[in-house]
Amino acid sequence: MTGGDSAKERRQIVIVGIVTALTLFGDSMLYIVLPVYWKEAGLDALWQVGVLLSVNRLVRLPLNPLIGWLYHRMSLRTGLFMSVGLAALTTVGYGIFKGFVLWVALRAIWGIAWSLLRMGGYLTVIRYSDDTNRGRFMGTYNGLWRLGSLVGVLFGGLLVPMIGLSAVSILFGIMALIGLPLIAVSISKGKASGMHQLDPPRGVRNTVWSLQVKKIVISGLMISLLHAVFGATLTYLIDTSHPGGIPWFGLIIGSTALGGVLTALRCAWEPFLARWFGRHTDGPRGRLPLFMVSLAGAAAGYALLPWQLPIGIWVGIVIFVMITSTALGTIMDAMASDAAKNTSVITVMTAYSVSTDLGAAIGPTLIYWVVGLQYGMTSMYLACAAVFILIGLWYRQDGMRKGRGFLGEEANIS
Repeated sequence: MTGGDSAKERRQIVIVGIVTALTLFGDSMLYIVLPVYWKEAGLDALWQVGVLLSVNRLVRLPLNPLIGWLYHRMSLRTGLFMSVGLAALTTVGYGIFKGFVLWVALRAIWGIAWSLLRMGGYLTVIRYSDDTNRGRFMGTYNGLWRLGSLVGVLFGGLLVPMIGLSAVSILFGIMALIGLPLIAVSISKGKASGMHQLDPPRGVRNTVWSLQVKKIVISGLMISLLHAVFGATLTYLIDTSHPGGIPWFGLIIGSTALGGVLTALRCAWEPFLARWFGRHTDGPRGRLPLFMVSLAGAAAGYALLPWQLPIGIWVGIVIFVMITSTALGTIMDAMASDAAKNTSVITVMTAYSVSTDLGAAIGPTLIYWVVGLQYGMTSMYLACAAVFILIGLWYRQDGMRKGRGFLGEEANIS
């Protein structure tokens, strides 16, 4: 960390988190409303929903190395200007254009915008953190950009049934433009948080791909896939289990409204819980103990989600699964940052970004391929629970071997 835990450094992380949040309104809305209002977008079949929720991530797979290369040579300010412009363009496009082909193009452009945003955020946190506060700073950043998802899922789920998908998309696209003046007055013109200083030391390049780094990349892929399955099917689960709506104090709540409220609840607690989880893994015990507990909790929650349960119990399980998702997302990002800081920032974070994007792209497509099969949804969620358990068993070897934090003595972190 170059300048300590100063107000200026925290301010950089906060600004990048807020700008990211502003661009996420439209994208987050789609995960709630598109599985139900897909005909309004001009789609012809439900499988197209899965493709559209994945294509933005698929295009990022070859783009992430390019984005990392660009951030070596351009300012964070330039990258953010580009990403905000592209995000606003695509979100407004959801309200103007209809049809599967045009929406594929819009989702691909959004993928470029998100690559610029996410990599810029990772590199900023790594630049301004050390082993004593990296988890807390990563939690702060993740929590702030999740507020954008809060607006998207909550107001999207509530407004789309009232005024339509087109009107809400145009509104969210215009709101994304607020990020432009915020960037102009807050972010300097220098290179992205001094990224030119984050090249690996001489002799490190040959040791980048250690077993621990490979495990981070693989587990990041699997966990992002499992989380994407849940995110893409939440409203579908509600709609199929309770097609007539959910009775609540004499009112009937629709699937998109309930899905929006539940997802928004997670986004609302992210600024607090993500920071809390991150801070508690910065201590002497390291990140592994809480990581293992979160994996076990996620496995139990996923195993219960696809069953017909009383709505109150089922909603409680959904909330519990979302809490484990907050913990796992923050801890995985922090572990990847630990490895990157001690080896090669650009190389490791690019590989980690590619792996998480790949998992997030596979998840929605995979689940919507099997959703029409008999017991397809139940089988998929039970398989997801088994994968969480396998990941935990894989990392349990690290705890037994090292008896301390995730990377142990080899990486010299908490």
